[in-house]
Parts: sequence; C-alpha cells; structure tokens
Amino acid sequence: MRIGYGFDSHEFQSGVPLKIGGVTLPHHQGLAGHSDGDVLLHAITDALLGAVAAGDIGSYFPPSDPKWKGADSAIFLAEAVKRVRRAGYRVANVDTSLIMAAPKIGPHAKAIQARVAELLGVKPGQVGIKAKTPEGLNLDHAAVAHVVVLLEKAANKKSATKKKAKRVTSKRKR
Repeated sequence: MRIGYGFDSHEFQSGVPLKIGGVTLPHHQGLAGHSDGDVLLHAITDALLGAVAAGDIGSYFPPSDPKWKGADSAIFLAEAVKRVRRAGYRVANVDTSLIMAAPKIGPHAKAIQARVAELLGVKPGQVGIKAKTPEGLNLDHAAVAHVVVLLEKAANKKSATKKKAKRVTSKRKR
C-alpha cells in the first residue's frame, strides 16, 4: 500500500469559469491558474504522484510552459493515473477536503464525486468529497484543496491466472 497527500490553492479571479473536480460550477468568479485552475484535480494529481514517488504536477506540467495555458486539468490527472498504474498500483480510495467561502459545494458534491471517480477509473464510493468554510482564516478570496489517496498493489494478471489454474487443478485431484 502507498499513501499520498496533495495540497493546492488558487485565488478567485473574474472572467474565468469555476472548475472544481472537473465540473464547471455556477459562480461569478473562477480560479486563477496557468491551466484551468481546478484546485481539486491539481491536489489529487499531486497526491497520486507523491504516493508513487514520481515528483509533482509542476515537474510534468510547468506553469512556465505556454503549452499548458488554460489546459484542462483532467490531462494532468490522467498522467498521474498512468504513472500510478506503471508503478504497479491502483487507487483504493481518495478523500478530499475543499476549503472555500463560496460557492457552497454541497449541492454539487455528487456531480464532483462522480466526475472524479470517472477520471480515476474507480467507483464513486471510493471518492470522498467534503467542504468547509474558511471561518477565521482570512481565505474568502481563495479556494484550497487537501487530498489523501490510498493506493494498493494492482493484481498481477499472470500470477492471478496461475493461482486460478492451480486452484482448478487441485480441485480436480480431489
């Protein structure tokens, strides 16, 4: 098993759509960022990369590269998932906490959960989406995401096939 932690924050900005967890939310401001500013997908990406000791989001998608200007953060997450699989792991679960004053996440939590699960290739029940307000933290003009991921060793197809064949053979001998 491997555990990864991710964190990201972005300031609100006028004139851009608000994307959280791959879902566009109705709000008068979006999040400033070199890409689409999706604070949640960025934190999940970092958590996955960290869990397999593969660096961080900036080492693959540097903000200094104009190629990533306005990019969909799902691209970043897909790369992290690919690295996790290459390392021989799969996502067991993801737990997230969003900290933002507005908009309220509750009405959108199921849609965000479903989209994140789809992007990770897991069931929605494996993705926790929680939200808190930044009471007393002076963060009313920013969104913050904290993420923890648990990875488990992926079943080796060859060894699983061998084990199954061995069980069938031993049953025949009885």
